[in-house]
Amino acid sequence: MSVAIKRVYEPAGTRDGFRVLVDRVWPRGISKASARVDLWLREIGPSTALRKWFQHDPARWKTFASRYRAELRGKGELLASLRERAKRGRITLLYSARDERFNQAVVLRDVLGRPRRARRTRPS
Repeated sequence: MSVAIKRVYEPAGTRDGFRVLVDRVWPRGISKASARVDLWLREIGPSTALRKWFQHDPARWKTFASRYRAELRGKGELLASLRERAKRGRITLLYSARDERFNQAVVLRDVLGRPRRARRTRPS
């Protein structure tokens, strides 16, 4: 499985594969044509409340990452579809934040790279 991350403002490259925008809000100042996004998966981005709280403040990074992972636990179908797509070829998660180290695509890439845990079934 090959999952990369890239700022949406960087030029699209031939090695990007399937390009997925993972922001809830369309990036400022870029047209849909120039962004060359194959899929805008806004539902997988952090909630508006979490995004506004974080404000890309590195001091809040650990808490943001933890809270975003918790939000992602409720998005199993979306995560599964991204994993399936990544099995078929490279995907690039696109984000608009200026900070390359502290953004939701970093967390999402890590979550996608982890093996899924089997669900426990309760004895009847």
